[in-house]
Amino acid sequence: MLHYQPQMDLASGALVGLEALLRWQPPGQAMIYPGDFIPIAEETGLIVPIGEWVLRSACAQQKKWQDAGMFAGVRMAVNLSTRQFGQQDIVSTVLNALAESGCSPSWLELEITESVIMDNPQAATETLQRLSDMGVHLSIDDFGTGYSSLSYLKRFPIDALKIDRSFVRDITVDADDAAIAQAVIALAHSLKLKVIAEGVETAEQLAFLRKQGCDQIQGYYVSQPLAIDKLEQLMSDNKLRLAVETPGH
Repeated sequence: MLHYQPQMDLASGALVGLEALLRWQPPGQAMIYPGDFIPIAEETGLIVPIGEWVLRSACAQQKKWQDAGMFAGVRMAVNLSTRQFGQQDIVSTVLNALAESGCSPSWLELEITESVIMDNPQAATETLQRLSDMGVHLSIDDFGTGYSSLSYLKRFPIDALKIDRSFVRDITVDADDAAIAQAVIALAHSLKLKVIAEGVETAEQLAFLRKQGCDQIQGYYVSQPLAIDKLEQLMSDNKLRLAVETPGH
């Protein structure tokens, strides 16, 4: 099943994105989280059909919400796995998912980890360009945890960098993590990219990121990943908003 985690804009306080996150609920058993089954799915190759199902399901849900007038202007973010990006004709897979669901490419954002695209940067650049030309938004997930060549980074047609939660966790108490976050935000903005910080759990982390000019956040401070009914309830209760910073603060 898919749960969805809100992504909030720090300047306006509005909901701007939803990340589709995979969960496994065996009948009559406890929920199994991705860390426990994704590595096995990657190893066996099952991640390719699973990933395709995630993409199709997320696009179909996005189309439903847009048709119902819910989550207007909100993008659906979907992670692409290493195997999906490297072994599958991912451009055809995305095209088929969009055509089958009727979802507009501009409503979809694909998240790719930097290690995946640095495996074969030249091929990745071509694939990313084809996806970008379709109108799909692209972001680099877990930025800072792998190895990126800055000469390639400027050539990738990407729209955003995501600061990994491992840097956000101690951002207010660890000078090194704070420096890395500041550097990623400055680097992204100099390349005219947006920055999304993952794993934001406290008001202090939020305040630090806001001060540094981070564009968007997601994490338990806003909301944990939610099933469709709970997410729609929050939206209808108008609870998916962040307090915005007032002048002088």
